[in-house]
Amino acid sequence: MTRRGLTALLLCGLLAISIAGCRAPSGDSDRIGASTAAVTRNSLTVEVSASGNLAFSKQEDLAFDMAGTVEELIVEVGDSVTEGQVVATLDTSGWENQLRSLRIAVLSAETSVKQAELSLEQARSRTATSITGDIVIRDCCDDSEIEIRELQLEVAIKRLEDARMNLEESLTVSPKLVAPFDGFVTHVNVAGGDEVMKGLVGVTIADPDRYEAIIMVNERDISQVDVGTRARVRIDAIPGAVVPARVTSVSPTATIQAGVVNYEVKVELDPLNNATLHTPGAEASESGGLAPVQRAIQLREGLSVTVTLLVAERTDVLLVPNAAISMVGDQPIVIVVLTDDREEHRPISVGLSDWQYTEVLDGLDEGEIIRTTGVAQTGDSDDGPDNPFFTHGPGGPPR
Repeated sequence: MTRRGLTALLLCGLLAISIAGCRAPSGDSDRIGASTAAVTRNSLTVEVSASGNLAFSKQEDLAFDMAGTVEELIVEVGDSVTEGQVVATLDTSGWENQLRSLRIAVLSAETSVKQAELSLEQARSRTATSITGDIVIRDCCDDSEIEIRELQLEVAIKRLEDARMNLEESLTVSPKLVAPFDGFVTHVNVAGGDEVMKGLVGVTIADPDRYEAIIMVNERDISQVDVGTRARVRIDAIPGAVVPARVTSVSPTATIQAGVVNYEVKVELDPLNNATLHTPGAEASESGGLAPVQRAIQLREGLSVTVTLLVAERTDVLLVPNAAISMVGDQPIVIVVLTDDREEHRPISVGLSDWQYTEVLDGLDEGEIIRTTGVAQTGDSDDGPDNPFFTHGPGGPPR
């Protein structure tokens, strides 16, 4: 017998057994038992969770623009700073001498350009002025002399441009380290009197209200994660504290360890701005029960967190337990308990699914009663376990 014939025979047998042997009481509420459930309308959310640690999302290293000697270090680790505040300075005597030399070089180059322009003008003129001041008429013009004077002018102009550029570059640097935003000092790498090189990081500051977390997401779930995906960050050390967040970056390359493929995902927490969060407490509410209390929370770099990504969401949709769905080939099937004590194997169209419930797009109505012990049926499909609803019992199909 072919697989298709065997499947048809099995389906017919199940129908016959259910019709002859199952006598469901009348009334929807009476028909809901340990192995049945009602088709409900509710919301469905698919989530991906992973662990990570908090890090500052707005942090900047302040590096010196020039080499020199640290004249003054104004801050220490932990100090608060404001935007524009000077945190360290270099001895400026060498820099001021350099600026003076560069300004002199610019003046000298400007003089050379004027002299070259005058020489070129004289080479092109039909007249010349003698030492005694007499005007001398001459044959015009010596082409080789004009060419030399033009080249001398070009060289003088290039030297002037270089001198001005060097001066502008020196004026754009500063002997001071200045805080670019409000924050606090996390690291100090120099002390007064230290000789430093250009580019050395002297001080690091961070915004204490801006945090991020980096998590690793498995290859099965990464396709559902995009920049902007909403998230919740649960602070492990602060019971009940949950901060909203959003995905800010998804790594395009995989991290493979021991054959496990993950992708790095960065989420940034919404700025706290000294806000308070609802956390469990023991304050009595007006109704007499326990109500959550509001209290300020203090986040710190390195705190362990659990990040939950809200990768998909449906609202006001029909839902059935995963344990109610079986497969005939590629077709999801549920067993509907009818009002006249019969049962019907009904094909349905499904949408989003999580670990417990599946969205029903078509084939069922709200309030209908279904069996929740799915019967594995393979039909004539050769897909086998690759099908998301293939041969499952209580607990239903994987997401």
